[in-house]
Amino acid sequence: MNKAPLPLPAEHIPPGAADWRTPDAQRWLAAVPARWAHPLWAVLALVAAGVWYLEGAPAAACTSAAPCGTDWPGLLMAVVLVLTLYWVWRQPRLALAGLAAGLVGFAEDGGFTESFGEPYALAHPVAAAFAAAGLVHRLALAGRQRALALEAAGEVRQPLPGAARTFRRGRFSFGLAALLLAVAGFGYWQAQQVADAYEERAARATKLSGQVVALDRGDEDADFVKVEADGRTHRIETAFPEDFPEGSTVDLVVDGDWVALVAEPYDAFGWELLVLGGLVGGLAFFANGVDGRTRSVRLRRGPLPVLKVLVREDHEDGRTWVYAADDPEALRPVLHFHSMAAFEDEDEEEGAEGVDDDADAVDLTKFRQILEGEDPPPPLREAVLYGAPCTGAEIALAARPDEETPEVLVECSVTAVKPAGPKLLPSRSKSPAEGTGRKSPRRSVEEIAASMPPTDGLRVWKAHGLSRAVGVGLLLVQGGGMWAMLDDGFSWTWIWLVLGLPWLMTAVATALTWRITADRDGLWVTGAWRVRRIEWDAITAVRHSEDGIRIGTGKGADNVELSPTGWAWLERRLGREPYAERAAEELRALQLGPELRPAEEAPAARQGMPVGPPLVALSVLWGAAVLLL
Repeated sequence: MNKAPLPLPAEHIPPGAADWRTPDAQRWLAAVPARWAHPLWAVLALVAAGVWYLEGAPAAACTSAAPCGTDWPGLLMAVVLVLTLYWVWRQPRLALAGLAAGLVGFAEDGGFTESFGEPYALAHPVAAAFAAAGLVHRLALAGRQRALALEAAGEVRQPLPGAARTFRRGRFSFGLAALLLAVAGFGYWQAQQVADAYEERAARATKLSGQVVALDRGDEDADFVKVEADGRTHRIETAFPEDFPEGSTVDLVVDGDWVALVAEPYDAFGWELLVLGGLVGGLAFFANGVDGRTRSVRLRRGPLPVLKVLVREDHEDGRTWVYAADDPEALRPVLHFHSMAAFEDEDEEEGAEGVDDDADAVDLTKFRQILEGEDPPPPLREAVLYGAPCTGAEIALAARPDEETPEVLVECSVTAVKPAGPKLLPSRSKSPAEGTGRKSPRRSVEEIAASMPPTDGLRVWKAHGLSRAVGVGLLLVQGGGMWAMLDDGFSWTWIWLVLGLPWLMTAVATALTWRITADRDGLWVTGAWRVRRIEWDAITAVRHSEDGIRIGTGKGADNVELSPTGWAWLERRLGREPYAERAAEELRALQLGPELRPAEEAPAARQGMPVGPPLVALSVLWGAAVLLL
């Protein structure tokens, strides 16, 4: 039976605050964008159209009149296109501006003229129109959600709590933006240095015209052209050999042993990539910072609508889930976001003065429990929402953090509000756990025992088909990585092999042959390198997390962890209950219910055998074969 929600003291509930009840919350939740407007489809359409256009459109040839140097306008347009893909997902209003700018650049490049005769050119405006329709649809429904939230809140308006007024958004984003934009500036400076160095040398070099006599591919997969000019044959590296067919005439600049094609004066592609990456990342973080700061200021601007709700923090990722005030079982989530606690300066100082040794001990205990995965799930709490919740909005809430803390904590959202559904790829079956933010329901021992297959003998859980598939995939990655790093002989990249190979072999061996055998006295746990014995009395907790099974053994002993034990995400997408998660539940039932444990002792043949040591031998043989053959 679930506990009652953690109450919010009456003095922290604004007078006249309305309950956000299930009918109103469901009306709000029904005003979510249709699946066709999910940003994934728009991004895929834009990417596919862009790739098709690049493949189909004829590329401008490098000539002496129009050399292939740095193309900063084209690079800025590439920045806009890449940012637009990101903004389609995160910033709909900016994405509309990005789409408009992209269409202007497309028109200047002659795309609209070509689109009447070539399908590859028509694809981009069609994809942009589809993306724009989805963005407008999302923005319109966000406005509808805001109107429904205001209607549910009624006429009551309250000022934001004092702690939330001092909360500032965007500092981290602005810091990263400054760093990345500085990197872009450095890349631009270096590219200009390359261009200036060429111009300076070309100004004093001899200008010649010659004829291409042959194309040559070098030993390092670089393309070269052989040009006869002024009685000499020059061998010059080129990035676009198709622009210089045999028999064509090209212009050269020659300065002693240095020679370059006028059509391809220099190569600053690496620096241009650095500028592209720095600008995309810097502008994305800058836009995020401005958006967060703007929404935060708007939230503090005046009195806000308030709604009484229930909230719960996700046990896995700290996400805050919001439920209707009349949903004490937390079965139907409405929205979610990440949040951070906000403190007034004077409260922080008073709290710092009142800390004692007992409080420190409690905090350290909780911290240890969190690290070991033994902390209890966060409670369902009564809370007050400040602001009109809608997709992409900024809100604040006031609630008690836990049962041990009587004080009310103010939290501010640090990610945009998102509705709880519908999912892009819905599962075939839904569980009550969707209302708690958990990935699966936490069932009672009686429920787990009733679902376990009856047996009088040993109980065994071992690597299943999907776990072995993960192991085989990782093994192929390991073999391919060793081939790539060892095939060229000794190099500095071997350091990555030394650092990553032990972890990879452990993961491969675990995924292929992990095994847990339960007998009369405890568990035999087969990992990558050894078989461990754990008595029943030593087990403090069993938990499935991040595709691994963790068995806590209390103080003074190392916990036992098997990872990976499958691919829970894919199993859920296939409509199945993850095997390793079910194994953890059944192990927890055996730990808490002695009457469910087997009556016999496991013989050596049933205890499992690790394959880590044979895998090391196999890896050594494979590495030797790559080096010697």
